[in-house]
Amino acid sequence: MHAEQVNPLARPLRSWSGTLLAWVVAPCLMGAAALCAQAPQALPPVRVDGAAVLRHLTLAIGWYGHSTTDIPAAGVFSEAVYRDNAQALGAQVVQLAFQSAKAEAALIAEQKGGGILPSADTAQRQNLATLQATAAARVQQLQAQLAGLDTPSGRAQAGRQGSLAASREDLQGQLELQQAMLDAIQKMAEFEASNSEIAGGLEGGIYQLARSIPEVLRAAPGPGQAAVAAPPAKAPLASSGGLISESMTLYDCMSAEHQITGVIKETRSLGEVANRLRTPLRDALRATIQQSQQLADQPPAKDSRQLQGDRQTFQELTGRFKLLSAAVLPLSQEMIVLGESGTNAGEWRAAIASASLHVLRSVVVRALGIAVALALILVLSEVWRRITFGFVSEPRRRRQFLVLRRVAVGFLIVIVLTLGFVSEFSSLVTFAGFITAGIAVGLQAVLLSVAAYFFIIGRYGIRVGDRISIAGITGDVVDIGLVRLYLMELAGTGVDAYATGRIVVFSNAVLFQASTPLYKQIPGTEYAWRELVAGLARDGNHQAAQEKLAACVEAVFEGYRERLQWQHVDIERRIDAQVGAPHPVSRLQFTAAGLELLVRYPVELRKAQDTDAEMTRAVLGLMETDPVLKAELIGFPCIRAAAKG
Repeated sequence: MHAEQVNPLARPLRSWSGTLLAWVVAPCLMGAAALCAQAPQALPPVRVDGAAVLRHLTLAIGWYGHSTTDIPAAGVFSEAVYRDNAQALGAQVVQLAFQSAKAEAALIAEQKGGGILPSADTAQRQNLATLQATAAARVQQLQAQLAGLDTPSGRAQAGRQGSLAASREDLQGQLELQQAMLDAIQKMAEFEASNSEIAGGLEGGIYQLARSIPEVLRAAPGPGQAAVAAPPAKAPLASSGGLISESMTLYDCMSAEHQITGVIKETRSLGEVANRLRTPLRDALRATIQQSQQLADQPPAKDSRQLQGDRQTFQELTGRFKLLSAAVLPLSQEMIVLGESGTNAGEWRAAIASASLHVLRSVVVRALGIAVALALILVLSEVWRRITFGFVSEPRRRRQFLVLRRVAVGFLIVIVLTLGFVSEFSSLVTFAGFITAGIAVGLQAVLLSVAAYFFIIGRYGIRVGDRISIAGITGDVVDIGLVRLYLMELAGTGVDAYATGRIVVFSNAVLFQASTPLYKQIPGTEYAWRELVAGLARDGNHQAAQEKLAACVEAVFEGYRERLQWQHVDIERRIDAQVGAPHPVSRLQFTAAGLELLVRYPVELRKAQDTDAEMTRAVLGLMETDPVLKAELIGFPCIRAAAKG
């Protein structure tokens, strides 16, 4: 058969399908090539499920939201590129999904009622369009008639039929009525066009879903419509510092990686849904192409009736092909874009995984560094403690060294933790300034007590066992804390004081209060002075009595002379000055009662009462063994404190 004898209606179909649509439906032609020789048969109806179409749109919209707005910022340098790509590809997928859904809705409407019957909504819209066109034509006709009354022929014709004014009023009334009808029909048509889809059905579902993402389906958001909000930008990973900041960055990276993994799974699921939705459409398109090729390969028509039938069949096949290709092409493109989106998400996840690995390594190294630094500080603290107990024998000094150790160790631990956990030191300095000011005001007494503690433990400070007087209370120091000191209260006067069994607590800040003076003997002077006083007769041997009493006191003093000399050496070493050693001194003096012999001698504070008792027994023994001395004395001698306090 020659080419010029082929059916002429096949030429445009072959040219059209070979140039414009071959690249779209190439997979469909492979199955149709083997069936070209079969006889043409009736096309089966296209199986399109409206619920599946709406489900596909819902999944596409949800996938778009998850892939564009639900992924948190991880601080990766290339994150902005991947996010922009995801935004663009996601919008393209949604647009293609809606294009396919609208084409599928049109295909379902075309097949409703046997293949060509329009739906009730479509018929109503067509009726409104017809009424609107009729009313518009009538308005134009009346306007033309009114304009014709102004011409000479129009005035002459109106004169024959009646007055010109009556004709004008009649036409004007009809024009106003028709204009009102046209306005009402236009409003009804606009309302029907904007709200008929909302009532229900596939088109209504598509319209409602389209209104949920206007920023994707329109070129620019309209008034009152918010654009898609991108996640806030985050500083790159290289600028992060501090264990807390890096830990938060690591958590963000892991969250972003988890979200991207979920998006990749949703991308695959959406691609499978689109493929299932495309399968029946592609089969129908393949059958349409097969029947068109079978019809094109038939012998040319012999009569006009057969030619007319072939022409109508080609028109039906062409319309069906357009509807099917309009639905299949966006789905095929959507699957391609979904593949690109999955690739972009995979690369995005790989970049975040690499960055999170780097951050994890940094977190581990920083945590190990902090642990090593703390361990080193604790080791130095233990070494300090052992050295203190090994080389410092004095309890007071040992306590001071241990307190200083705690302060130094605490300060170093705070420094290590600050350097390890904090990254923004400028903000930390500002915050620390406000905190310091608040602490200085709120803890003024505590800070003053801490400062006084270092004065108390100084060279001439207080130590446990010292006897001091504060605010009229005398007692022996039993403990010295960082903010408080504790006294065992003493009752009595001077060296005759005795413990009451009560503990008195004072703040260390009392050292800086002028109204409460503190009295304390310096270290090395833990002794007091006693006086042995005896009245002498006027005509006695005063020199012999003085020598005998002085010798008696010297004999008792020899029992603790060495201990007092050690105290004397200690005080000279502390104050770097020459001080006379304490020893008994005797002298004669006149008083209102007569001649008096006074012997002053030192006694140890802790053993003053025992020394007084021993001195009393020694003097009594001397008086009993020496009648001459007893005759020289007037009454009994007395022992008294040389100074108060």
